[in-house]
Amino acid sequence: MNRLTLVLSTALAPIAWGTTYLVTTDLLPAGHPLFAGLLRSLPAGLLAVLISRRLPHGSWWWKSLALGALNIGAFFPLLFLAAERLPGGVAAAVAGAQPLIVLALGALVLHERIRPLTAAAAAVGAGGVALVVLGPAAELDLWGILAALGGVTATGVGMILTKRWGRPVGVSPVSYAGWQLSAGGLLLLPLTLIVEGVPATIDGGAALGYLWLATAGGIVAYTLWFRGVQQLPVIAPGLLALLSPIVATVLGVLISGERFTPLQATGFVLTLGALVLGQLVSRPKPPHARSMQATVSPSLTAPR
Repeated sequence: MNRLTLVLSTALAPIAWGTTYLVTTDLLPAGHPLFAGLLRSLPAGLLAVLISRRLPHGSWWWKSLALGALNIGAFFPLLFLAAERLPGGVAAAVAGAQPLIVLALGALVLHERIRPLTAAAAAVGAGGVALVVLGPAAELDLWGILAALGGVTATGVGMILTKRWGRPVGVSPVSYAGWQLSAGGLLLLPLTLIVEGVPATIDGGAALGYLWLATAGGIVAYTLWFRGVQQLPVIAPGLLALLSPIVATVLGVLISGERFTPLQATGFVLTLGALVLGQLVSRPKPPHARSMQATVSPSLTAPR
């Protein structure tokens, strides 16, 4: 698979996640966000494990649990806590800081070099998202901000560990995603039953919404996402994650009739520009360029 195809397929994950807000508000029962997170992860994860017939082995039992906790089990409750205490735009703006977090963690843990243009793309992307989602009357709440930062940090650490640990030999991307979804869903199960319980009624629209979250937003999205995280420089998917709030805003305009201001349009252009710049800058040098450096550089210093 060439790099462009890998980037585009990885981008499908945050695009699918960008539909979550619309599906949740228009189709799902109100007041049960944790239950939605549970159905988004556990059934699809268990089904993937059953179909693939592959269970974790050795250290991958605790690694799967750790990754499932970071990417799903901890992220979902913190996300929903932030959504309860903050306007949606503020929560999304904080989430826009994830590329900066991933960039710093990648340098500390994976020893990936921070390129100035990459850092600029991450900063511009975060600013662009803020312009798209923040309104003039946005209110801040300390615990909501901390929850949002905790959520994006958890997924940022999850991305770094996914990159560092890789995937066991012979294990398919679907199995790998199934392990994490199952682990995260099992962690969510007792919390969901204690805090929310099961909705009193689930109509046909809600059933379709849960099915969409479990398939397109669950096993399919996470399979593509984890594969991209493992094969691309870590900042590349980190920047692609900015597509999620952008897609959510665009769907709000197209389907829910929300207004799209010139300031939001500016943020939209800045974010897309940062995404493209980040992907171009994070591309590894082609082999012939590296070989030319290796052969030409010594000749420049050789005695004549």
